[in-house]
Amino acid sequence: MRAGVLALQGDVREHAAALEACGAEVVRVRRRSELDAVDALVLPGGESSTIDKLLRAFDLREPLIARIEAGLPVLGSCAGMILLARDLGDGIDGQQTLGAIPMTVRRNAFGRQVDSAEVSLTWTPDGSPMHATFIRAPWVESWDDGVQVLASVEGHPVAVRHGARIATAFHPEISGDLRVHQLLLDLAS
Repeated sequence: MRAGVLALQGDVREHAAALEACGAEVVRVRRRSELDAVDALVLPGGESSTIDKLLRAFDLREPLIARIEAGLPVLGSCAGMILLARDLGDGIDGQQTLGAIPMTVRRNAFGRQVDSAEVSLTWTPDGSPMHATFIRAPWVESWDDGVQVLASVEGHPVAVRHGARIATAFHPEISGDLRVHQLLLDLAS
């Protein structure tokens, strides 16, 4: 299994380590040829508006949308969740998303950097607890039928799945819990 991590900005190293711990060969994706060579892809946390601009600057936006629409399993964490959303409740001027999951996301919904927190939540697929780290995290404000809520905090979805597309508001790559990354790889099998 060859899994990619979009390596334009954000927490690339941590996602790569989590994928490797799950047994995947990891490719850091910066070019179209690297995108074309992966079986699954992680869009890491970072700054969503910066990643959006870099996707366009590196001519990766349209090829990425095409690969996702063709069925490429993808995981977006934090900023990656924002990128995967169809709509933003509070995007900055000119900010674009990939429109891959029919949901509306609010950026920095949990507050500023000082409001970052570690939370225990329930991972719905198996009903077990999951430790989650939120850093200036988004949340899902609304979603269409067909979007499965995998975890919620205070009534707001913070992990969702739509087909082969997964998005988390938290950072699964830093918790040591590999279930989210394993789910991505399972979708690519």
